[in-house]
Amino acid sequence: MIPIAAPLLADEEADAARAVVLSGWVSQGPQVAAFEREFAALVGAPHACAVSNCTTALQLALTALDIGPGDEVITVSHSFIATANVIRHQGATPVFVDIEPETYNLDCARLEEAVTERTRAIIVVHQMGMPCDMAALMAIARRRGIAVIEDAACAAGSQIRMNGEWAPIGAPHGDIACFSFHPRKVITTGEGGMLTTANAELDRKFKLLRQHGMSVPDTVRHSSSSVIFEEYVVVGYNYRMTDMQAAIGRRQLERLPDLVARRRAVAARYAEQLGNLEGLRLPSEPAWARSNWQSYCVRLPDRLDQRVVMQHLLDKGIATRRGIMCAHREQPYAGLNRRQELRQSELAQDRSILLPIYAQMSAEDSARVSAAVRAEVER
Repeated sequence: MIPIAAPLLADEEADAARAVVLSGWVSQGPQVAAFEREFAALVGAPHACAVSNCTTALQLALTALDIGPGDEVITVSHSFIATANVIRHQGATPVFVDIEPETYNLDCARLEEAVTERTRAIIVVHQMGMPCDMAALMAIARRRGIAVIEDAACAAGSQIRMNGEWAPIGAPHGDIACFSFHPRKVITTGEGGMLTTANAELDRKFKLLRQHGMSVPDTVRHSSSSVIFEEYVVVGYNYRMTDMQAAIGRRQLERLPDLVARRRAVAARYAEQLGNLEGLRLPSEPAWARSNWQSYCVRLPDRLDQRVVMQHLLDKGIATRRGIMCAHREQPYAGLNRRQELRQSELAQDRSILLPIYAQMSAEDSARVSAAVRAEVER
């Protein structure tokens, strides 16, 4: 079986986790702090805050921006449902904008028509690791005074050219960027997430809220030579990352450039092997974007049935996934008033499939996948 994804974990990660277990400090501690420093340095962000997953990162971002009932948050339906769910959990209303068919990202040409006097924030998704057009989006957001949260769950290692310079996703280009370290992502800690920001006050809020609103972190209290009584100054959450996860994450960060380079090589092979098939639309990078190729999504010719193609590939030992889901088609959002049609989002879900891609994927396996897709298209 060729899986849809496979994390690259080895002895280095196992040894790092073992060292933490034997240290006696396994919850949030010195490894988390080191992981935050190293991640911030890697992406060029002044501040980073590690949390339990990307969903909690997004929730902390909205909470720190005081998003709540009566507010509207613009985002895409074409994303994992967590993107919409965190807005609902705040009591705010998600407002869905359609996507571009080429990048599967928010169509900035449709953005401004979704803005109202109640719009407080935009959650922009760098879908499948492909950077969104942040230059166009930020021009609108800054002119309108709207906060921007980057859902960069899939985008660790991706880059974007802004103001003539290449920079990693997470610098951040908006107000806050949120990352995932789920096993389907380019680097993993099993579960885990990270927020980055250039705003010191937002970072202070993240770190307060993630630990129950505790005024004094555990690490400070336990290392103090005098007795300290903590206070709980806000209603917070338990969204902490463990030191075991962070130790694994630090080793994964060391691998990130190589992991991205390997994925880009697999994507290049797919482009070469599938590029001349009539009706099959391949993903492509805009001139200002460098994807980490967290996923490789192809749009099937109209004559092919998505489920049938996926089943035929599965019968040949090749795992695939359907196109990214649309939240507005799920029951919790079925009654939501929509301000624009989401045709491209729906077509992307119904007509696309994700092909296997991971750093250690061999040329033979990618050729086998390509041959199977070619057989379906030419059948």
